[in-house]
Amino acid sequence: MATYTYQALNASGKTQKGTVEASSSEEAIQRIKSQGYFPTSVQAQKDKKSAAKGEKGEKASKSKAKKKKKGGGFAIGKVKPKHLTLFTRQLSTLQDAGLPLLRSLQILESQQKPGLLKNILLGVTEEVEGGSSLSESMGKYPKAFNHLYTKMVNAGEIGGVLDVILQRLSEFMEKSERLKRKIKGAMVYPIVVIVVAVAILVGIMLFIIPQFETIFVDFEIELPKLTQGLINTSRWVAGSGAGGGVPGWIILVFGGPILWISFKLIRKTPPGRAVSDILILWVPVLGTLIRKTVIARFTRTLGTLISAGVPILEAVTITGQTSGNYVFEKALTNVHDSIREGETFATPLRESKTCDAIVVNMIDVGEETGEMDAMLLKIADNYDEEVDVAVAALVSLLEPLMVVVLGGMVGTIVVAMFLPMIKMLESLG
Repeated sequence: MATYTYQALNASGKTQKGTVEASSSEEAIQRIKSQGYFPTSVQAQKDKKSAAKGEKGEKASKSKAKKKKKGGGFAIGKVKPKHLTLFTRQLSTLQDAGLPLLRSLQILESQQKPGLLKNILLGVTEEVEGGSSLSESMGKYPKAFNHLYTKMVNAGEIGGVLDVILQRLSEFMEKSERLKRKIKGAMVYPIVVIVVAVAILVGIMLFIIPQFETIFVDFEIELPKLTQGLINTSRWVAGSGAGGGVPGWIILVFGGPILWISFKLIRKTPPGRAVSDILILWVPVLGTLIRKTVIARFTRTLGTLISAGVPILEAVTITGQTSGNYVFEKALTNVHDSIREGETFATPLRESKTCDAIVVNMIDVGEETGEMDAMLLKIADNYDEEVDVAVAALVSLLEPLMVVVLGGMVGTIVVAMFLPMIKMLESLG
């Protein structure tokens, strides 16, 4: 029988230290769990001879760890969601297999490629080794672990079901990323078509139309209004118009990116974010898609938090902060105040008119039956499917619409160029 020293979390989430005798580390973990604790670190206790003998090795390992931390590299930005999702899934698997938390973090940190996530995991591992809980350690690195993530981990630590919570969290992140990929993938085709079309039209206006204009001037033909308007547009694009000013091709090429950057900067301010979120929801087709996406996101977030054991008031607050839309954040703030005053969840949500009647009714049923988390997750699954259908419908609508618009532009250019040529042929005849 060997003696093992351990660090563990009790039911209230506080760190406990002690020793336990067992024949193996697995048996020691089971004995610690049987006492109602959740082990975060279990190590075999060394005897005096080996401790004295191992002082040099310990110093060497500490210096090695310092070198490792020093050589971790420098990285900026945030951790990519797919990397964080994979880490969460792997940590859940290791915890389910019964490995100590510290050992699991060390394994995952060692297999990471140099970068921001590796540096953060190194810091989290050192914090946990120093006696901090996992949620406290992760809370110090918001670039990787947001408020939602740390709160769910904290609930798992308190309840002693960290492996289950990590599994639910990884599933939540995978579904959220899948939804984002579908929407982004649907937008790639129209954006590429629009960029290519603008480039071709700018090329026609800069190089083709001026050649025709020279021919028409040489023949001294009275140009139709359509042709004259096209030539004026070509002059504006080239910057050779009567009024002068900024060439139009600069506005066409750089106008879109400038507008996008300006929109992002406006959204950085609270009033700008509030106004833009309200206006976006009123945009035809796109507003409906965004509304369904936000409903799917906030119901899945809230359902996951409640099923993890996070108190309802705190869960609603976190959900509002991570909803991604001011309108829904305001509605969930009203829901929080309503629940705090002893009223229902559904009533203020119904009054806000942010969700469809079926969503409010299902939440109302979940409150009555005590299965709010299950009902919220069903709503999220249902709206995920509706978003898929809406994205497919949007793509199918955009394709013929772009064909018609581009065909109309090309047809207009062709007609405008051929009308004077008909007059030229008539004069020659």
